[in-house]
Amino acid sequence: MTVSIVRFGGSNCDRDAARALEHLGIDAEIVWHEDGLPAETTGIVLPGGFSYGDYLRAGAMAARSPIVAEVREAAADGTPVLGVCNGAQIGCESGLTEGAFTTNESARFQCERVSLRVERADTPWTAAYDEGEVIEVPIAHGEGRYEIDDDRLAELEAENRVLFRYCDESGETGPDVNPNGSKHNVAGVLGERDTVAVLMPHPERAALPDVGPTDGQGILRGFESVEDGV
Repeated sequence: MTVSIVRFGGSNCDRDAARALEHLGIDAEIVWHEDGLPAETTGIVLPGGFSYGDYLRAGAMAARSPIVAEVREAAADGTPVLGVCNGAQIGCESGLTEGAFTTNESARFQCERVSLRVERADTPWTAAYDEGEVIEVPIAHGEGRYEIDDDRLAELEAENRVLFRYCDESGETGPDVNPNGSKHNVAGVLGERDTVAVLMPHPERAALPDVGPTDGQGILRGFESVEDGV
């Protein structure tokens, strides 16, 4: 398969994503947003960074790039799409997933390793883990607080579309282990299809053994899982 990593002006995690995927043996290509998706695209990453300088709202301007309409069409056809950090913001702004990411409760940029609890293990992005497993993945964001109205969040939870929650090392959630104030400690959610996911932590920064923990590898292997029909 060939994963297209969409680069916008201001993206800065596209090369990290490419290197992490290639380390796992997954072909990846960085694609400039104005060029559109290549015909051979079988997976898509919306990477982290500061697209369009995060003017207006983080991800709001990139979400209106013509290539994002192509991403939505591909997602509707079952192409796996992973939005990470700024890519998660773009995913919400474009309607790939519900909710929004806004300014951290601390009003500061947060850059640290966090613990995540796997809420579901039956999706491509979590098939490498067990339900309830705790993994360590870094965050680096100023607008990572997940917000959604209470009724819709209750529906998402009932539909099992919450993928990860911030937690402590034992898997317990709560305000003391919530780095940004996200509602119900939500760190990642699914779209209408489980082949579409957005999350604020950076799995590509937890994938290379020579630079630290590798707990993020399982998330990136979601592209292989979709290809294998998992």
